[in-house]
Amino acid sequence: MAASGIAPRILCIGIPVRDLTFRVEAVPARGSKANATDLAEICGGNALNAAIAMARLGGRVAFAGPMGDAREISSGFILERMEAEGIETTQIVRMPGLMTPVSAIMIEPSGERTLTIYRDPALSTVKLPDADALLADCRAVLVESRCATFATSLCAEARRRAIAVIVGVDRAMSLQDSLLTVASHLLFASEQVQETAGIADDGAALKRLAALTPAFLAATRGPRGTIWLNEAGELEETPAFAVQAVDTLGAGDVFHGAFTLRLAEGGGVREALQFAAAAAALKCTRHGGGMASPQRIEVEKLLSMSQTATLDRAPRL
Repeated sequence: MAASGIAPRILCIGIPVRDLTFRVEAVPARGSKANATDLAEICGGNALNAAIAMARLGGRVAFAGPMGDAREISSGFILERMEAEGIETTQIVRMPGLMTPVSAIMIEPSGERTLTIYRDPALSTVKLPDADALLADCRAVLVESRCATFATSLCAEARRRAIAVIVGVDRAMSLQDSLLTVASHLLFASEQVQETAGIADDGAALKRLAALTPAFLAATRGPRGTIWLNEAGELEETPAFAVQAVDTLGAGDVFHGAFTLRLAEGGGVREALQFAAAAAALKCTRHGGGMASPQRIEVEKLLSMSQTATLDRAPRL
């Protein structure tokens, strides 16, 4: 919680997705078919998963971005669930004649997921509402990396107002991407940071990108934890929490949301990374993508257990 005791307001910018998730013993071979052991219909998308995580962890969350025609089923389904999570939806822009994205996701017993998604490119032509309305009382902005075409100017305005802009990177970025330089924090996954920098090593990739952006840089590596650059430009690592993963869908998004919230509450990057690692680990222990995000009390308990175990292992002087 912020020092004032009031939960920070965070704006999420992204493109919501309606997810159909199938649990399978193995992804079927090309041209074959397989029976699923479970089917769930959930809402997803990078920024929306992060928004759900933040709302459950105690943040006040608003969402902006495009959705499909007001008459379609998918957008109505997603809006109902967003409102149930307490997410402010008044700044979402409905796009006449377009469809909200839909994905089909297969999840194996190991938690690994394979997905296919339909996303109408015309959704990226959206015009966001006025910056004053979006950024009022805002402590941080979390944006999907794919939203540069319609979100960069708003993010630049947020930075002018000294509001942190966190970019959750879900695909390789161009080195000329406008979000690369307008962001205050860039959170990659290992594969994306290597592809973006063109270097097959996480640490070297982060250092190359540090020459191109003033932003804080980090790369998540699943069970191997997070590697990041401190203020001195030195590499540091934050360990992951050891859990039995059953569903990794949305884990990175939950990480981004938890990091953003803790940062907005006044925590430093080290503390925010630890908080995010705990939230993402707990999400992986249950099915449901971002809808399986943990509550604040669960994250704090895991962090407390970890700190106790560290003290127990410390040498006695």
